[in-house]
Amino acid sequence: MAVSSWLASNRSPTARRILRVRGTIQGVGFRPFIYKAATALGLRGSVWNDPDGVVVDAEGDPAALEGLRLRILEAPPSRARVERIEVEEAEVLGLGAFRIRLSEEGRATSARVSPDLAACEACLAEMADPADRRFGYPFINCTECGPRYTIAHDVPYDRSRTTMSGFAMCAACAAEYEDPRSRRFHAQPNACPSCGPRIWVAGSPARDAVEAAVTVLRGGGIVAVRGLGGFHLACDAYDTQAVARLRERKRRGEKPFAVMFSELASIESETVVDGAARDALLGSNRPIVLLPRRDGSRLAAALAPGLREVGAFLPYTPLHHGLMRAFGGPLVMTSGNLSEEPIAAGNAEALERLAGIADLFLLHDREIHMRADDSVVRVVLGQERVLRRSRGHVPGAIDLGFHGPAVLAVGADLKNAFCLTTGEAAILSQHIGDLESYETQRLWSEVRENLERLFGVSPTLVVHDLHPGYHSTALARRTGLPLVAVQHHHAHIASCLADNGRHDRVIGVAWDGTGYGPDGTVWGGEFLVADLAGFERVGRIRPVLMAGGDAAVREPWRMALSWLMAAGMGPERIATPGGETIAAMIRQGVGVVSTSSAGRLFDAVASLAGVRQVTNYEGQAAMELEALAVTTEEQYPLPVVGGPLLEIDARPLIQAVVADLERAEPVGRISGRVHSALAGAIAETCRRIRERTGLATVALAGGCFQNRLLTEQAVGRLGGLGFEVLLHTRVPSNDGGIALGQAAVAAWRAVHVPGDSR
Repeated sequence: MAVSSWLASNRSPTARRILRVRGTIQGVGFRPFIYKAATALGLRGSVWNDPDGVVVDAEGDPAALEGLRLRILEAPPSRARVERIEVEEAEVLGLGAFRIRLSEEGRATSARVSPDLAACEACLAEMADPADRRFGYPFINCTECGPRYTIAHDVPYDRSRTTMSGFAMCAACAAEYEDPRSRRFHAQPNACPSCGPRIWVAGSPARDAVEAAVTVLRGGGIVAVRGLGGFHLACDAYDTQAVARLRERKRRGEKPFAVMFSELASIESETVVDGAARDALLGSNRPIVLLPRRDGSRLAAALAPGLREVGAFLPYTPLHHGLMRAFGGPLVMTSGNLSEEPIAAGNAEALERLAGIADLFLLHDREIHMRADDSVVRVVLGQERVLRRSRGHVPGAIDLGFHGPAVLAVGADLKNAFCLTTGEAAILSQHIGDLESYETQRLWSEVRENLERLFGVSPTLVVHDLHPGYHSTALARRTGLPLVAVQHHHAHIASCLADNGRHDRVIGVAWDGTGYGPDGTVWGGEFLVADLAGFERVGRIRPVLMAGGDAAVREPWRMALSWLMAAGMGPERIATPGGETIAAMIRQGVGVVSTSSAGRLFDAVASLAGVRQVTNYEGQAAMELEALAVTTEEQYPLPVVGGPLLEIDARPLIQAVVADLERAEPVGRISGRVHSALAGAIAETCRRIRERTGLATVALAGGCFQNRLLTEQAVGRLGGLGFEVLLHTRVPSNDGGIALGQAAVAAWRAVHVPGDSR
């Protein structure tokens, strides 16, 4: 029934209700929405932000009050996420005309600041209109778009608590801000060329900063661009020499670069874009989307050496839109840092840290309070799956489905992100990076302090990985709070459960590169029977010896040699300097550790097939092996043996790969057969576990399941056996999502397993 009809048939005396709305509702135009809805319903009163969300004090017809509650639940602003509404009956006071009040001061406890939002179509249309007062303005925004998390100092989310506080609105902007009919009614970052942030080129008198940047880009130069969550380094994506120069200056090795395109049609001309990928590209978070490169693409091959895919994304700030429109072609847009350092955010910081990389600096004076890299996603099985969760996703909360204590989970050492919990909400931080450097650890502490303040969280316990040598474990110890250790692969499965809103017992397949096992060995090809309370290891890939620790990760030939020797084949097949020494270490058991790692098995095959002997970044050998694969149902022998601990014995697979190489079989077919065999072994192992346990749900987690081919084939095989399969969607399956699992395990145990300190 329409609200108006309902009101007409439900007239009754005046009532007053106080509605406390909780969720992601600050910075998304929620108070203007309430104002318009309440006014349309003939209600009197006020609305304001408080430290927990939004409060509505409304007076009027009871049916109209109920109509307001239903509108909040059923038709909130598109960027809002309403979690609950608490309704309190109150004494009628004769309130005046409905208005928006100043926010309530106090300590934040559950308010949700919105993630940053891409520029909306209405703002872009104004920006492109020569008659509009914001024509070409690179900081145009409204209640539907613009910066949020990256500029917020505190909650409630008001201009005074953002980095826009130093810009006093001009009369025209202030009038919009106060006008309920305006798209900019209470838009906190509201500004225009007369009163807002500005752009300029460092050390240059150029009147048109964007045109100055374009001139350098067209000449093959590199430009540092201050964006929303930090700096980008940009160059012409068609210019092979410019890309090579950027790679050399940035010390990037062969790690892929992302490319920004001006419009969707341009992306479609260079890559293959299906419906799910198109939706991802056009989403309000504007992530980098990994897409297959088209044959004949003009993009520089050095953008992603050895890979079939390129990371493509669309502009998400007005500044990016203006730059892309002026340049007229795709631009590399990679994080503004030296390899493995945090992204630069401040002007002075960038001028110092990026001086040896950029030829020109395009700067602005809207400060970045929280730096955030671009998010990265890949479409697998028709669904967008996050590989790196950062700008546009953070600080969006994940509902745990149960109420637990305030927990800080510190995450892993690689691809680090940490997690805070408050009540039923888990807040996963933006991508922090690898924790080896002091700068990254300092960023970790800054982000932690910021999120604890924004969400009002004071952790009562800290969760860390079992590995005693992790930098993240050291960070946990420094807090001085009670500690809980969670095994790496249990955390992976728990993360997948939490991502899917599940708490039940499942068969967990945790495949990755490295994780510390309770037995002191390196795990990584695990089958667990697990829930949030605990796990039992019921299967694994048959272990081999890994020689030289982390050196074996950087040099896949070491794992190839180890697997050859385990398969009874001579190490002389690996003609690499130092091979004899490593073979001797393996024979004598000196300087080696046992590993069941699936990632290291992929490395071994990649080395044997001649794909990659030395890696420049994590997962490179496996990614290049996947890129070469020809999809097939043919598979190598890969038996599942033993019991009660099942083992996938990869020795026959290694022998078959070597035999095919000796017959000069194409590497693509070899790779395809390996992927098919691994998927088949996953399904067979899970089938045997189901026979013992009766469990019919499988959770796939760990970095190996970023591999599209392995994931699609494993899901297909498992589905054919009648299994329900859980995959990551909202958080990464790699170590970037492991903190969510750590937090979920610790919070669950605190509530359901009193006294547990595992």
